Amino acid sequence: MGPRFQNNDRARLYREIYEQHGPIAPVVLPGDVPCWLVLGYRELHQITSDPVLFSRDSQLWNRWPEIPADWPLLPMVGKQPSILYTVGERHQRRAALISDALAAVDPFELRSHSERFADRLIDELCGRGSGDLISEYAKVLPALVLAQLYGFSDEAGARLVPSINALVDGGPDALAGRDTVKSAMSTLLASRRAAPAAGVASRLLYHDYARDFSFEEILEDMMVNIVAGHQPTADWIGNSLRLMLTDDRFAASLSGGRHSVAEAMNEVLWEDTPTQNIAGRWTTRDTQLAGRHIAAGDLLMLSFAAANGDPQVRPDRGSFTGGNSAFLSFGHGEHRCPYPAQDIAEGIARTGIEVLLDRLPDVDLAVSPQALVWRPSPFLRGLASLPVRFTPTPKSTAGGSR
Repeated sequence: MGPRFQNNDRARLYREIYEQHGPIAPVVLPGDVPCWLVLGYRELHQITSDPVLFSRDSQLWNRWPEIPADWPLLPMVGKQPSILYTVGERHQRRAALISDALAAVDPFELRSHSERFADRLIDELCGRGSGDLISEYAKVLPALVLAQLYGFSDEAGARLVPSINALVDGGPDALAGRDTVKSAMSTLLASRRAAPAAGVASRLLYHDYARDFSFEEILEDMMVNIVAGHQPTADWIGNSLRLMLTDDRFAASLSGGRHSVAEAMNEVLWEDTPTQNIAGRWTTRDTQLAGRHIAAGDLLMLSFAAANGDPQVRPDRGSFTGGNSAFLSFGHGEHRCPYPAQDIAEGIARTGIEVLLDRLPDVDLAVSPQALVWRPSPFLRGLASLPVRFTPTPKSTAGGSR
C-alpha cells in the first residue's frame, strides 16, 4: 500500500518482488496477516486449473482464529453466501444459471442501451468544454447499462448509480450503499417472481437450475454481478481513455480511427488491468508449489497484474501486445469471470469509448499525465479522476441509434 504500489511504478515493484522471491512470494496483509502472493503466470494458471487442491472455499483458511471482526479486508476475504465462495457441483450449477441468464442479452440491445446512455452523459458536459471522464462518465455508464439489462427502468437505474459507486468505493457510505442496492434488487426480484418480464432478473428466477437456489442466494448473485460488472468496466473505460490520451500509438483513434480502440483496450488488460489482485484460493492440504511449502488452509492472493507481466512469459514488456488475448485479467478456470459477462463488459466499454470519441473528437487531457492519480486499492486499478478539455459541442440528436 506504499507510494510505489499506488502510482505508475507498480509494475516494476511486482518485478522486483518476483526477482527476489520467485513466482510465489510471502507477504503480509493489513494487521500482519500472512499470505502468499502468486506472481507467476504458470503458477496462477496451475492454481486456477485445480479447484480441488486450491479451493475457493474461504472457510478453509487456517488464520480465522486470529482475524478480528473489524479486519478491513473481510469484505474481500470473508465467508459469503454468494457464488464467489461456492465450490464443487453446486458452483457449477450456479455458474451455469448466471452464465445462461447473461448469455441471453442481445448484443444489439446492449449496444443500443450503451449508446443511448453514453449520449445522455455526454450531453451533460459537452457544452462546457471540460469535464472529468471518471466521475461524470466512466463511473456512471456501466451501472446505467447493467441496471437496464437486469430490468430496472431508466429512472430507477439512475437512482442506483450513487449507491453502487458508494458500495464499490468502500468509503463511509459503503454500507448504506449496499443496503440501498440490495433493497432495490430484492424489490425487482420479487416483482419479477410475481410477473416475469424481460431482463436478466427474470431469466435468473425462471432458469431450470433456479429451483436449486433460494431467493436470497439469487439476490446475492445479482449483487455480486452488478458490482463486479460495474467497477472493472468503469476502470477499463478510464484506463483505456488515459492510454489513448497519453500514448502516441493510439492517437489515430482521437481522429476517428476505430481499430486502435480495441487495441488500446487489449493493451490495458495487459498493462493496467482493472482487476489487479484477488483473494483468493485456499489449499485443501499441504503441497509444494514453485519450490515453496504451502500448508493446508494457507491463503493465496492471485495477482493477475503481476502474472500478466511475468518475465518468464513476457521478457520484453515494452513490446506492443497487439491482438494477443492470453492475459489473465478475467481469471481462469471454473471461477473465472463468465464469458457472457466479459462480452457485456467489453461491449459497454468499447461503445462508451467510441461514442465519446465521436462526440468529442478533439478531447485532450486538461492536466499533465504525471498529475493523474490512481485510486488507493490493492485489488482494483483505476484513476481517481481524468480531467479533460475539448471544443464545446451541441447536444446529441442521435437518440441512441447510430
